[in-house]
Amino acid sequence: MEYVMLKEVCAINMGQSPDSNSYNEVEEGLPFFQGNADFGERYPIARKWCTAPNKIALAEDILISVRAPIGAINFAYEECCIGRGLAALTPDKSKIVPDFLFWFLKHINVELNDKGTGSTFKAIGRKAIEEIKLPNIPLKTQQEISIILGKIHSVIQTRKQEMCKLDELIKARFVELFGDPDVNSKGWNECALSEKLNVVGGYAFKSDRFDEERGIPVLRIGNINAGFFRPVNLVYWHEDEGLERYIVYPGELVMSLTGTVGKDDYGNVCILGDDYGKYYLNQRNAKLEIVEGIDKYYLSQLLKFEQIKKRLTGISRGVRQANISNKDILNLVVPVPPMEIQEQFAAFVEQTEKSKFWEEGYEQINNLQ
Repeated sequence: MEYVMLKEVCAINMGQSPDSNSYNEVEEGLPFFQGNADFGERYPIARKWCTAPNKIALAEDILISVRAPIGAINFAYEECCIGRGLAALTPDKSKIVPDFLFWFLKHINVELNDKGTGSTFKAIGRKAIEEIKLPNIPLKTQQEISIILGKIHSVIQTRKQEMCKLDELIKARFVELFGDPDVNSKGWNECALSEKLNVVGGYAFKSDRFDEERGIPVLRIGNINAGFFRPVNLVYWHEDEGLERYIVYPGELVMSLTGTVGKDDYGNVCILGDDYGKYYLNQRNAKLEIVEGIDKYYLSQLLKFEQIKKRLTGISRGVRQANISNKDILNLVVPVPPMEIQEQFAAFVEQTEKSKFWEEGYEQINNLQ
């Protein structure tokens, strides 16, 4: 396939932040966007305006974040001011279909992140953007692909909304059966999790020895932090009898232990699906190995409640990086209802989860977003 560089089909306008004295929240001047934190589903969400912009993006320019996380994409819905965390791309419509470029850039956001440089935070410059390679295909084909991807995206968004409603249903059933876990409103017996489970930490695999194609998949934080297994940026390790302690199987419960202070990006639990027959557990993740007296579905849902989770994530041991220790988990005191009620809840979850199965290949399609 032939390729063309992005600089050949787009004008590139690197953002520059204006004087902070020109910012306002009363809609005077142009909408001002600083980075991907301002982005919505397709268009950014205006929170600030600027009366003295340095760099201006045109209506329907493609906005791309150039600072970590790199590669987030939105369209400018109107003329706007862009800060240094963004670049604006003005497509030459005689050479490229804007929607085709939009979907393509969404698809390569991981690749763009890998090009980021910097010690404090990663960023990419003009040269990295200019040299992005695009398939050199006819405009008609680009248009056809854009329409198909747009329809797929719409289906995925609808399905996500349905899944959110099912998650809400599970949470509502939990409260109905067990009450508010933060205050133990139904007065269940309480105990520390050390009485019900063991915590097995992950292994410090050498990243330069990962295989990207064959072996046993290694669970890293990004694979479990969404609350379900995601086969993104997946790496593998050859089978090793000496690492048997770090094998986890479908149906077992794992938790991410490391994130950013002040953010809700760690302490997330995941019951592994059967995408693979077994997995290796990487460092800064843990397996919650149930011994007796507590059901995995009950425990998983319990640990998703904000106030319960904060009992773990509220223990701060760093300035930027936050960590949960095995001891923190084992010391957590929780309500423990009778097993027959826990099993009733588990049966409800299992039945509900059947409605959440995605068609084979969903993750590959989802990556196009």
